[in-house]
Amino acid sequence: MAPQAELRALDAVIIGAGFAGLYALHRMRDVLGLDARVYEAGDGVGGTWYWNRYPGARCDSESFYYCYSFSEELEQEWEWTSKYPEQPEILGYLNHVADRFDLRRDIQLSTRVTSAEFDESADLWRVRTERGEEISARYVISAVGCLSAANVPDVPGLDRFEGDWYHTGRWPHEGVDFTGKRVGLIGTGSTGIQATPVIAAQADHLTVFQRTANYSIPARNKPLDAEEWAEIKTRYREIRERTRASRAGFPYAPTERSAEDLTPAEQQALCEELWAEGGFRFLWGSFHDLLSNEQTNDIVAEFVRGKIREVVHDPEVAEMLAPKDHPYGSKRPPIDTDYYATFNRDDVTLVDIRRAPIVEITPRGVRTEAGEHELDVIVFATGFDAMTGALLRIDIRGRDGQSLTEKWHGGPRTYLGLQVAGFPNLFTITGPGSPSVLTNMPVAIEQHVEWISDCIEHMRAKGLTRIEAQPDAEEAWVDHVNDVASKTLFIKAASWYVGANIPGKKRVFMPYPGGLIEYGKRCNEVASSGYEGFELGSANA
Repeated sequence: MAPQAELRALDAVIIGAGFAGLYALHRMRDVLGLDARVYEAGDGVGGTWYWNRYPGARCDSESFYYCYSFSEELEQEWEWTSKYPEQPEILGYLNHVADRFDLRRDIQLSTRVTSAEFDESADLWRVRTERGEEISARYVISAVGCLSAANVPDVPGLDRFEGDWYHTGRWPHEGVDFTGKRVGLIGTGSTGIQATPVIAAQADHLTVFQRTANYSIPARNKPLDAEEWAEIKTRYREIRERTRASRAGFPYAPTERSAEDLTPAEQQALCEELWAEGGFRFLWGSFHDLLSNEQTNDIVAEFVRGKIREVVHDPEVAEMLAPKDHPYGSKRPPIDTDYYATFNRDDVTLVDIRRAPIVEITPRGVRTEAGEHELDVIVFATGFDAMTGALLRIDIRGRDGQSLTEKWHGGPRTYLGLQVAGFPNLFTITGPGSPSVLTNMPVAIEQHVEWISDCIEHMRAKGLTRIEAQPDAEEAWVDHVNDVASKTLFIKAASWYVGANIPGKKRVFMPYPGGLIEYGKRCNEVASSGYEGFELGSANA
């Protein structure tokens, strides 16, 4: 009989060492003085930016506000090199944070959490890892990320493919050399759009398999020089205040007018101005009703389609690339560098797999209903089982042994995206039901971590050992999220926001589309009212 694993006792187990996990550890350990530990499946810190090393991987939020705001010293000492930082630089930043705040001593790498079960008699979680370790903890804090469970489509014949294949979310650390290769790229979401120009520049031939055409806005990336950085640093407080007071965590706001308030010439002028600037400002700095008014959205969407037709020389290819089946912004809105122009190359082919779907992977390549494409390498840019996938890959069991998988069988249900009824002392950072992926993520992460930290501090001051979302509060919040979503254009797209990219996944709009301002107000109201909607107690009561 194998010896029983020694039980380690902690105050808090944090799962994941990305932006959320690192800040959660800092708050739990250095602010609250808890005995906390991070368990991370990867061999290094970084979360999303540890795993996603595909060609062209770059943040689509601007560098100077895609970072932590909790430390003014950190803001002043770190300098980004470009407007949109590449993956290695973001990973370098997160490693710098881990070192600067001495976080590594409480981070256990190469350790995947496999299960967590709540002990009702003691108000403790029993957590197990794939190494066979067992840990007891008062609190479990999920920092697993919204986009971390890679989605490799179940295509017949993949095991017979004689070439190499890769998923962009699990890219080899040593990189991939495409020189002289015939490469097939499957997927044209944000990742595929970033990777396409970079792979095309190296490969002998690139074939892009597109199911859904996507609206993409030019990034207008550029280096940041010392003078620009000096100016940014003098107004960091103002920048942070603007991000926290915005709908989506960006330091700019949309015009107060609808497109319908302007003449066609004025509409065109505003769109041209935003297109020239590029990036997410085109979405979050344009018309206030862009995501709720179909007429406004149609004007903006047609503007983008017009730009695609201007860039792409072949009219037939341009029409294939011009989205017509969903409103602009209702799917994850990519930004790019030379994506559409790449299809003017003679060594790049676009294949419409909505018209002729993929049938199978053959030993020599990909066969669609229209014929076979011979390839040496296949790249799956097929995204993730978003919002819920990473959490549901852990066997989490709450009261009465109920599993989270059972609880979320009909779609994720949370209260404020922070807790799940029936799962006491389990906190989910940027979970479903919170603004999360509809925002600049570090802003949403900091708001969640600070709320959780304040909640635990309150509990400890009151001698409480248990907090759990009440079922009726959870029900009301789920209804509210659905009601807000129903008033937007998000619901008109088959996106990963609703799990449409995962076969068999229940279609539910998962993030909260009401914006950070309203969401933050509600979280603050709940806390100031003594945690309305939560039941607090003690195992000793």
